[in-house]
Amino acid sequence: MSISTVILGESGSGKTASLRNLNPADTLLIQVVKKPLPFRAKGWSYFNTESNKTGNIFVSDDWIVMSAIMRKTKRKVIIIDDFQYVLANEFMRRSDERGYDKFTEIAKHAWELFNAANTLADDVRVYLLSHTQTNDQGDIKLKTIGKMLDEKITPEGLFTIVLRTIVTDKDYFFSTRNNGHDTVKSPIGLFDSERVPNDLSVIDARISQYYELTGVTE
Repeated sequence: MSISTVILGESGSGKTASLRNLNPADTLLIQVVKKPLPFRAKGWSYFNTESNKTGNIFVSDDWIVMSAIMRKTKRKVIIIDDFQYVLANEFMRRSDERGYDKFTEIAKHAWELFNAANTLADDVRVYLLSHTQTNDQGDIKLKTIGKMLDEKITPEGLFTIVLRTIVTDKDYFFSTRNNGHDTVKSPIGLFDSERVPNDLSVIDARISQYYELTGVTE
């Protein structure tokens, strides 16, 4: 069973930038929406069946394609960036459909993708990056496409680790503990403080150490 982590945060709060110190040779990045990386991208390149068959960045918002890529890759770190657009893009493509069945189907597709992320090899780590939304009670959660979908699936409930970006002045962090109004959570003893550096290489090393993954060093 792979170890999956949700990274929540508003646009510009450092989610994608946290990839900057990961080793591209070990990392697969699935971009739901194609966009330039917000850091010097040496070692990162787009996979193209014609010109570049060794690239480590794939672009897809199709849950079937994304699941297949995750199962096929030999890389041990997998990033899904801007997950919420998996939901939003399918919703927009099906906006002419009437009735509520499409919400059930979109929720099922999200569940299938989560299931794929959680059932890879034991030493694989998956990081799902997504925007946040605030509900009527002021609670912050993973952004979906409305109450109809929220009634069918609670994404964070399928994961053991949920972190959220925090920006203070010019400093960027991840929150590791629930503040009573968000869905942040982490296993007992995984992190020593309520805030950790906004650096997925540090997070990945800590998770690998905590779960005693063989062949992984800090």
